[in-house]
Amino acid sequence: MVAMRSMLEDVVPYMLMVAMEACTIALTILASTIMSRGMSPLVFVVYTNALASIILLSSSFLFCKHRTEEPLFTLSLLTRLFFLGFTGITIAQNLAFVGLSYSSPILACGMGNLIPTFSFLLSIILRNRKFDWRGLSNGAKLIGSVVSIVGAISITLYKGPVIRNKYSYSSSSHLLQLVPRLFVFSSTDEHWFLGGIFLAAASLAFSVWNIIQVKGPFYVPLFKPLGIPIASLCGCIFFAHSFHYGSIMGAAIVGMGYYTVMWGLMREDETQTDHGAADLSDDDNKVPLLEGESQV
Repeated sequence: MVAMRSMLEDVVPYMLMVAMEACTIALTILASTIMSRGMSPLVFVVYTNALASIILLSSSFLFCKHRTEEPLFTLSLLTRLFFLGFTGITIAQNLAFVGLSYSSPILACGMGNLIPTFSFLLSIILRNRKFDWRGLSNGAKLIGSVVSIVGAISITLYKGPVIRNKYSYSSSSHLLQLVPRLFVFSSTDEHWFLGGIFLAAASLAFSVWNIIQVKGPFYVPLFKPLGIPIASLCGCIFFAHSFHYGSIMGAAIVGMGYYTVMWGLMREDETQTDHGAADLSDDDNKVPLLEGESQV
């Protein structure tokens, strides 16, 4: 029983993260469908954030049990919230959904994996991080950044031929015929290059947003590239008429670059942790000079 519980504790978080990525792809396809029916991407962002605000505000009043005497809002907090909302919603989300309305979820997933690359490059430009060419982690981040940018360029410029799936056109498969009518995988008024530019700009805005709010653990971002195979599976099964070889190849290249950058970031974090622990142990082993003289 103990072994089974331990195994579930290890497996359940992975399953939940995979399910979350699958839900993200489903919501992306739903958003693409809604916008293809005529809704403006800007209006879609307003509606979704208004609904999210209502849900979060109501849940905060219901489940928040801790009350403090300190002021709830300060000028610094309001300024921080303003810039977070401006970069993460006003700029990033609007650019992302406009790009999605011009392209497809597979392109959105591929461009979303550029966020660690942009964050790494911005940290160097803003001099928030020292770059050592001799370090293994920095070399991995640099190589991953180059691979991600090359993949992003290829997925934007080369769309490739349409993947044909004979089962999606079979008269005996009613489900595969019904799903493309109800949902849309790719934009009907498609501007692939323009959509890629908007999505890349959205990833840059999300990188700035992450820098403002200071970047979290690495566990959740590791599952981000799973959106590529999930979207590819949906495209192959249900939306073969709008699924292209070039998009899947470019997205796979960006995913490889993504994991290379993430490995470099985790390696750097582990190195800094080890150095901090070593410095702490050295400080504990040191004997104060006066204490040593008093014992003599």
